[in-house]
Amino acid sequence: MHISITGTGRCVPTKVVKNSSFSQHQFLDEKGNSFDTPIEEIIEKFSSITGIQERRYAADDLNSSDLAAEAAKIAIESAKIDPESLDYIIVAHNFGDTPYGSTQSVTLPSLASKVKTLLQINNPDCVAYDLLFGCPGWIEGVIQANAFIKAGMAKRCLVIGAETLSRVVDHVDRDAMIFADGAGAAIVEKSENEGILSHKSVTYTSNNEIDMLYYDKSYAVENATKFIKMKGRKVYEFALSNVPQAMKSCLDLAGVEISDLKKIFIHQANEKMDEAIIKRFYRLYRAEIPAGILPMNIQLHGNSSVATVPTLYDQVLRNELGNHRIQKGDIVLFASVGSGMNINAITYRV
Repeated sequence: MHISITGTGRCVPTKVVKNSSFSQHQFLDEKGNSFDTPIEEIIEKFSSITGIQERRYAADDLNSSDLAAEAAKIAIESAKIDPESLDYIIVAHNFGDTPYGSTQSVTLPSLASKVKTLLQINNPDCVAYDLLFGCPGWIEGVIQANAFIKAGMAKRCLVIGAETLSRVVDHVDRDAMIFADGAGAAIVEKSENEGILSHKSVTYTSNNEIDMLYYDKSYAVENATKFIKMKGRKVYEFALSNVPQAMKSCLDLAGVEISDLKKIFIHQANEKMDEAIIKRFYRLYRAEIPAGILPMNIQLHGNSSVATVPTLYDQVLRNELGNHRIQKGDIVLFASVGSGMNINAITYRV
């Protein structure tokens, strides 16, 4: 049985926030103290490490579920299917709907149920549920869809990654500049194309990995409101130590030679980190890194968590990311790392 992605879509918010927008910010350290470094130098160093020049924020009247539904509509049109024929709607996210100006995330009802409503799907056999798996959530959703179809529980699934991280960041935390909003979606179903060749997922929790990405109070004030927090250096070191091996395990399970790999769609977390992961991945095979293997959009999109991989894949499929192209029959690798700490990958033939 072959299972593949037959349609994709994305929703990239139109509100552009450039690095210069943070020039009037006051950033604080974990103890609530101001940095001695001028704000311009902080922003310049941030850009040189992450590669981020600008990011996208959702319009004030839109939530994650709205972005998810918009991306889903495009994916459904791309696949040329009747939405009533969907067996599952799987929405990966981390913070639910967080209305603009609110201090509380809304996860009841689920985002998936909201998306089903927005798509006006009436079929009660279309099951809608949310998936919490950190930034690798969308890839894990595709893996779950693959399992449902292989088990005969479904024929067609809609998998979405959506987030509005701009609403859960601590604006006095330098890491606030990393995060962004967006949504990406895919239709996963039985297909004549080979599609998913292998997958690999792992979770690390035994060496304090659980505390690398977390929810905690602001650096500025003591109150009940909590925000996304990250131990950046530890995340970087963890990713370099563990992601390349997970990617290799996935590729080896597919029986694919490293030389056959055409593109790697990796979670857009940090430009230097992603490049370092790819270097270590190819080093495991004692192989040279091919030119053009690593499409990236973090420079203009920022880190939208679960949305980065499907958004990036959709851009390349539509020939909308520079000179990056993929053709039918090409073998690509999807990979991600994030809170949990979770890592996953899929070897995929387009």
